[in-house]
Amino acid sequence: MRIALVTDAWHPQVNGVVRTWDTVTRKLRELGHDVLVIHPKLFRTVPCPGYPAIRLAIRPRKYTIKLLREFDPQCIHIATEGPVGMVARKYCQKHKLKFTTSYHTHFPHYLRVYYGIPESLTFKFMRWFHNGSQATLVPTESVKKELEDRHFNTVRVWKRGVDRQLFYPPEDGNRALVDLPRPIYLNTGRVSHEKNLKEFAAMKVDGSKVIVGEGPALRKLQKKFPDVHFTGYLVDEDMRRYLQAADVFVFPSLSDTFGNVMMEALACGTPVAAHHVTGPVDVMDQTLLEGKTVGIMHEDLQTAAKEAMQLDRQTCRDYTEKWCWNHATAVLLSNLVDVK
Repeated sequence: MRIALVTDAWHPQVNGVVRTWDTVTRKLRELGHDVLVIHPKLFRTVPCPGYPAIRLAIRPRKYTIKLLREFDPQCIHIATEGPVGMVARKYCQKHKLKFTTSYHTHFPHYLRVYYGIPESLTFKFMRWFHNGSQATLVPTESVKKELEDRHFNTVRVWKRGVDRQLFYPPEDGNRALVDLPRPIYLNTGRVSHEKNLKEFAAMKVDGSKVIVGEGPALRKLQKKFPDVHFTGYLVDEDMRRYLQAADVFVFPSLSDTFGNVMMEALACGTPVAAHHVTGPVDVMDQTLLEGKTVGIMHEDLQTAAKEAMQLDRQTCRDYTEKWCWNHATAVLLSNLVDVK
């Protein structure tokens, strides 16, 4: 099947959206599908105001349309609401082509945090964008309910996966992989203001607090919290070493739609501490129903982190077995629609 994926989030960006689509496109190609990815690096770009690591395509209309016409896709999926996604949406609407979308990021929250734009205005745009599709795919039941409450149409859950061959506990059981005082409290991912990392960095705990990653909030956090160990960006193998060594993975975000990094930590056997919000609640409430605990949610992040340290690491690893990228890819395929 010829599948066109249109996304404003692609390499060299480092985030959960890129990781998701990089993995899924690889899985689709392994299954024999022909996948065209239309992404910002195909165009001239400018840095996103306030977030220069993200590049926005300039005038992507002409080449995007050319690519779609030449590829003649059987299915079109628009992953993001940016300039490239907008062009693809308009093209589909003009030619009466059916398409699907996915909702990855709570932009209404981010735009309020960064620019003071009321969430109601951004949600109005997001609803317009996604309601033109045949289905909007979301990562969790919590996001599905929120969007349906805001009158989004045809919202379907598309659960993610985790690469258990890349993220796993140390084979010899030796977790002395980084030279830092214990216990080790870890966070990995994009170092940005909306991630609420300052709450993690401000925790008064013994041992070490470690933040792995880069982003626009890095310098400010480094200056304000000199007791935190900042590694900068690490490739997967080096990041895995920190995930294996950590005693607790701390996920302070209040606005993520899911949080792929939580699953990577659990796959390494590291329990999670988080707030009772979308993302963590969709993972940890389900484990409680199954009589297992892989993380602690609490309004006080420090309390959650200390309690999570007591959880069984093998239970964390075992839980991720059901989060399979092959299954996630199959679910995506079942939700794609023929353009005609």
